[in-house]
Amino acid sequence: MSTLPGSTRVCSSSIKTRSVIESTLERFMGILRTVHVRDEVSRGSYASIRPPRVVPRADPATPCQFSSGHRFTQMSKTSLDKSKIKFLLLEGVHQSAVDVLKAAGYTSIEYHTKSLPEAELKEKIADAHFIGIRSRTQLTEELFDCAKKLVAVGCFCIGTNQVDLNAARERGIAVFNAPYSNTRSVAELVLAEAILLLRGIPEKNASCHRGGWIKSAANSFEIRGKKLGIIGYGSIGTQLSVLAEGLGMQVYFYDTLTKLPLGNATQVSSLNELLGMSDIVTLHVPETSETQWMIGEKEIRAMKKGSILINAARGTVVELDALADAIKDKHLIGAAIDVFPVEPRSNDDIFESPLRGLDNVILTPHIGGSTAEAQANIGLEVAEKLVKYSDNGTSVSSVNFPEVALPAHPGKHRLLHIHENIPGVLSEINKVFAENGINISGQFLQTNEKVGYVVIDVDAEYSDLAQAKLQQIKGTIRSRVLF
Repeated sequence: MSTLPGSTRVCSSSIKTRSVIESTLERFMGILRTVHVRDEVSRGSYASIRPPRVVPRADPATPCQFSSGHRFTQMSKTSLDKSKIKFLLLEGVHQSAVDVLKAAGYTSIEYHTKSLPEAELKEKIADAHFIGIRSRTQLTEELFDCAKKLVAVGCFCIGTNQVDLNAARERGIAVFNAPYSNTRSVAELVLAEAILLLRGIPEKNASCHRGGWIKSAANSFEIRGKKLGIIGYGSIGTQLSVLAEGLGMQVYFYDTLTKLPLGNATQVSSLNELLGMSDIVTLHVPETSETQWMIGEKEIRAMKKGSILINAARGTVVELDALADAIKDKHLIGAAIDVFPVEPRSNDDIFESPLRGLDNVILTPHIGGSTAEAQANIGLEVAEKLVKYSDNGTSVSSVNFPEVALPAHPGKHRLLHIHENIPGVLSEINKVFAENGINISGQFLQTNEKVGYVVIDVDAEYSDLAQAKLQQIKGTIRSRVLF
């Protein structure tokens, strides 16, 4: 493996060599962040205020409670002991998440196997610093108003539509999810459903249970050679693309962005083109204003007669009444739906859908990512993100926050400052620090359309003064001394 120029002399006193190394590392980090573009949302511009130095990582640090210039009561300026930092985990998130938190030194973990009633949740979240949920718990603006200590939310799933992201961002609360850990599980489910529907297995199975016997090759097909149309070529769509091609399918996809196809997949230019040519159409898109009810009566009738529709994306993407009509009049020969506009809050509630009772429709209770492997991976992925955010302020892959990562500087104190994205905030921070003789050892800034997030390392003896001055900066949402 090649090495960076001058890497064998990193410890020398050569200023030129150090400059080359730091410049190269800065460019490399920029490339890594550039290629880590999420399919659903743009993250904003990356700005390095000072090139990071490559130093040995300090011992994991502990966060204090956030304080705010205008929304929250002033809190401690020193780091809380990890035993006092409360994690509230709901909906039976996988044990792997608990293991990660304990291994990182966090012991105050309250665990619940189900979602909580709203009144109880308001009580529990009041003293929580971190909360972990799946898809049933709804975190609204009203709930966030009850969570004065809350630092971050971990969604142990792909979707984040159960969280009011704007309300969280306005309060300086970062939200993390697991966009990649269950891609294989969802892709396998979709492929299995495609095979079953092409063979007419659901209808034949239901008939046998009623004492019938449908031994016929009518509307029964092999999957090889069939055209698979993927709407949304993200992490799940690409995984499905590879698996389907391995079975001999012809893969086509439609995405609002131009994507590099994997294997022999082909991108088409319009949704209608994909609908009209595909034997099987499968959806893998996020829930946005653009995707809400994107497959309605018009789109379903534009699908190839005798084709199949599969939705394992979001419940608000497909109009189920229109789909039921197309199944009943045999425009489509089958469908598989894993997500619904309204889903039962518990396993004891009644499930209602216009698709119930249709033998050639596979209905599953939102289990696309519900495999032992996927849940274990999700637990690891999200818990590790929460630990990193708590320990050193790393916000990489947050869905509502600017992405920032800065290596720890031994002997320095780190301050995190979340502010409204308005002109002049960073200049004001640097001006105030300079006027008070506070030396900045390292500084990273990242912004999105609403919020700015800056990580600042200062000399230890000035951290209390620096924190006090940060509270006076106009536009401050939250700040804390991390370590």
